[in-house]
Amino acid sequence: MNLSWQHLLAFLFAVGLLVTVHEFGHFWVARRLGFKVLRFSVGFGRALWKRTGGGPDHTEYVIAAIPLGGYVKMLDEREGAVESADLHRAFTRRPPWQRILVLLAGPAFNIIFAILLLAGMLLVTGSTEVRPVLGNIVAESPAALAGLRAGDEVITLNGRAVQGQGDVVLGLLDHMSGDGAALLGVRDEQGNAREARLNVSDPAERRRLTEPELLLRGLGLGFWQPQVPALIGEVFADTPAARGGLLKGDEVLAFNGEPVAGFPKLQELIETHAGQEVLLTIRRGGAEQSLRIAVEAQDVDGRRVGRIGIGSAREVKYPESMLRHRRVGPVAALGMATQQAWDMTALQARVFWRMLMGRVSLKNLSGPLTIAEYAGDSATSGVSAFIGFLVLISLSLGFLNLLPIPILDGGQIVYQTLEWIKGSPLSDRVQLAGQQLGIALLVLLMSVALFNDIVRQFG
Repeated sequence: MNLSWQHLLAFLFAVGLLVTVHEFGHFWVARRLGFKVLRFSVGFGRALWKRTGGGPDHTEYVIAAIPLGGYVKMLDEREGAVESADLHRAFTRRPPWQRILVLLAGPAFNIIFAILLLAGMLLVTGSTEVRPVLGNIVAESPAALAGLRAGDEVITLNGRAVQGQGDVVLGLLDHMSGDGAALLGVRDEQGNAREARLNVSDPAERRRLTEPELLLRGLGLGFWQPQVPALIGEVFADTPAARGGLLKGDEVLAFNGEPVAGFPKLQELIETHAGQEVLLTIRRGGAEQSLRIAVEAQDVDGRRVGRIGIGSAREVKYPESMLRHRRVGPVAALGMATQQAWDMTALQARVFWRMLMGRVSLKNLSGPLTIAEYAGDSATSGVSAFIGFLVLISLSLGFLNLLPIPILDGGQIVYQTLEWIKGSPLSDRVQLAGQQLGIALLVLLMSVALFNDIVRQFG
C-alpha cells in the first residue's frame, strides 16, 4: 500500500478546503436571496467546534468529526413547525428560481475557485508547456501504421492547435473514447509538415485504451524524454531489489547482458520481465559486479507488470529547447484559466457519459484511497503540483454535483424545475422514490470506485 500519514493530511486538507468552498457557495447565495440559514457545517457527525452567529438568524457554524462532506441547513417547514414571522424565509416558500440559484451556487463556487487558482498560478509562474515531440514508436502499432515517427512534433489534433503534451494526451483520450479516429498534424525534425491519421476501429480495443496508463502504450507511442542515467536513488525495504542486494547509488549498466540506455529503459525492461529472475550488471564504488534479482509480478490496472522496488536518483529535466514558456498578465491569465476549466469540465462530461454507455473503462472511477494518494504525491512534488491537484478535484466536485441524481445538487435542481413547470411540489412518494434511486446509484458508483482503489493499492 502506498499511503502514508502525509497522504492522509494532504487529502483531509484538500477535502476540507473544497467542501468549505462548495458549502459557502450555497450559504452566501442563500443569505443574499433572503433564505434563513440555520447551520453551516463542514463535515458530518459530532461537532468538534461550534460557534453561533449574531442575530437575527443566529446561524450555527460547525466543524464536525467526519470531514468527507458538509451541508448548509436552511429553514424548512417540511422538517418541523416554522414561526409565522419566518415563514416567508423558509426554503419551500421562496420562488423556485431562487431555490435553483442556491443549489447551483455550490458547484458554481467550486468551478470559480478552480478558475481563480489556475489564473493565480498562471499569473505567478506563467505558462510552461513541454513540446509534444514523439519518442519511440512501436512497430506495427496504430501509431506506426499511421506513419508517425520518432522525432515528429504534434502541432495540431483534429485541426486544433496543440500547445503541449497534455493537450495531446487529453485530445487522444477524447477521440479514442469517441469514434477512435484522430488526425494529427505533425512536423518532422527537418521542419516538414504532414498529417497522420490514427484509427482504432475495434470498439473493444478503444475501450481498453481508456484504461488508466494504457492510452499511449496501447497506441504504440510515447513522448521524447531526456536521457537519465540508470542510477538507483532509492531502494525500498522488503522488495526484490533490497533482497537481491541493490543499494542506493548503484548504477545499472546492463540487463541480462544487454546495455541499459537510461533509467526509463531499465523500468521498461523490468516491467516486461514480471515473475522472472534477471541479471543486472552494476557499478558500485568504481567496480563492476552482477546481481540476480527475482522480479515481482504485480497487477496494475489489469496489466501484469514487473516491479523490484527502486526509484531514480535524478528527476527528468527538459532542456530549454523543449519548453514553451510565456509570461501572462491578469486578463490573459483569467481568460486562459477559464478556457482550461471549460475544456476539462466538458471532457469530464463526455468521458462520464461514454463510461455510462460502456465505451470508457470503469477503471477510471477513483475513490478516496486513490484521491488521497494523488493528494499526497502532489503535495510532496511542490506547490504548483498540489494546486493543479486542487484545480482538478474542485472541477470534478463541481461537475459531479451537477449530475441529475436526486440526492445531489443536480437532482434537486431537476425537482425544483419540475415544480416550477408543474406549479406545485412533486408528491412525497415521487420524491422518496427519487431519493432511494439516487442513493442506490451513488452506492453503486462508490462501490466501483472503492473496488478500483483496492485493486490499485493492493494489486
